[in-house]
Amino acid sequence: MTVTAYIDINTPTGRRIVKELETHKRVVRIVYNDPTPNQIDSEETIAWEEAEEYLWKKLEENYGVDLRTV
Repeated sequence: MTVTAYIDINTPTGRRIVKELETHKRVVRIVYNDPTPNQIDSEETIAWEEAEEYLWKKLEENYGVDLRTV
């Protein structure tokens, strides 16, 4: 049987748990993964063009002028 656990190693308790697991190399295999944007369910992805347009719109709101024409 295999068990998969997600441990946050940004906390002291998480680091302590991983350190203990690392001492059992015969039965434990640890894989470190950083969450990628595809793994984060709460984030919505948008096209580059939409992001660029959003950026220009926010800059125009902050500075009161379309910076693309300056």
